[in-house]
Amino acid sequence: MDVAEERRFREFVSARSPALMRLGYLLTGGDQHAAEDLLQTVLAKAAVRWSRIDEPEAYVRRAMYRQQVSWWRLASSRRETVVAEAPDAPGRDDTHTADLKLVLHHALARLTSRQRAVLVLRYFEDLPEAEVAQIMGCSVGTVRSTAHRSLARLRTLSPELSDLRSPHHPFEEVTS
Repeated sequence: MDVAEERRFREFVSARSPALMRLGYLLTGGDQHAAEDLLQTVLAKAAVRWSRIDEPEAYVRRAMYRQQVSWWRLASSRRETVVAEAPDAPGRDDTHTADLKLVLHHALARLTSRQRAVLVLRYFEDLPEAEVAQIMGCSVGTVRSTAHRSLARLRTLSPELSDLRSPHHPFEEVTS
C-alpha cells in the first residue's frame, strides 16, 4: 500500500469506526469484545485489499456480516465474555434503558443469524431493502419476507418488547 492509500485507509477507519462498531455490537448480539474482534478482523482484511476496493463502506459492512456468519457457524461459539473487573455502576438511573437493552438482547439472541442480520441491516442501519439484499446475497423478496417473519417471531417470543418500547426509535436508545 502506498502512502496515499495508507492515508485514505486511516481516514476511513478514523471516520467510520464508531458506526462500524455499533454494527458489530448488534451483529455479535451485544458482545463488545466480539464486536471489536469482528471489526479488527475485517479491517485487517480490508487493509490488504484496500487499493482494489471501490466502495469501502459497502465492502466493510458486507465483510462484517459475512465474517460474523462464519463465526456463528463454528461449533465453538463464544457464549461467555471474560472481563478483568466488573463494570462500574452507572451514576444515573437508566432502569428503563437497561431493561430495554436486556429484553432486546435476549430477543435478538432467539433469532437465527440471518434473521438478526436482516433486522440489524434493515432497521438499525436503515439500509434500503435492495442494499440489504445485495449485502446478504439474496433477493429483495427474501429480505422482505425474512424481516416480516423475524418481527413476527420477536412479537411472539418477546411480547415484553411492546411494553418497553420507547417513544424514540428503539435502536437509538439501546445503542446510545
